[in-house]
Parts: sequence; structure tokens; C-alpha cells
Amino acid sequence: MVTRLEKILKRELSIDGQAYVVTIAPDGLKVTLKGRRKGIEIPWRALVSGDAALAAALSASAARLSAETPSSGEPPGQSPPAPGENNPPPRR
Repeated sequence: MVTRLEKILKRELSIDGQAYVVTIAPDGLKVTLKGRRKGIEIPWRALVSGDAALAAALSASAARLSAETPSSGEPPGQSPPAPGENNPPPRR
């Protein structure tokens, strides 16, 4: 016999020496760093339908893209002119 999930259940988890809190609730699953409030929340419906896998792939893609984008605000592939260089603006 299986017990129905009606209350919030919290457990601590350690990954690579970092403490996390896993919260299992009737509406979904949440993982946060211990001592923090914000974390990753996944509703059960998204997990069951496969939307969670799509969201994880999108998140990983966005993180990879932001890591490749230069911090100067220039589009990828273009670097700002070196100090002292007088480059004309690009043609459009």
C-alpha cells in the first residue's frame, strides 16, 4: 500500500560537499541550497508530461549561450576596438 502525499516533506541532500534541501509537496518538487529560499521548482504535471526535460534543456542552452557572450555587450564574433584605434562604424 502506498501513502498519499498530503503534507510537505523536506530532506537534506549533499552533492559535492554542498548542502541542498529537497522539498516534496503535493503540488511539486523543489530543490534549494540550504539556507536559501529560492530554488528550482518543478510541478508534478510538468515532470510527468515531459515539460521538465524541455525546460532543463532550454535552461542549459541559455546558460551555455550566456557563457559564450562577451561581457562587453558586443555580439559574439565581434570584439570592441582596441584603445586608441579609430575604426569606422560597420556598414549595414
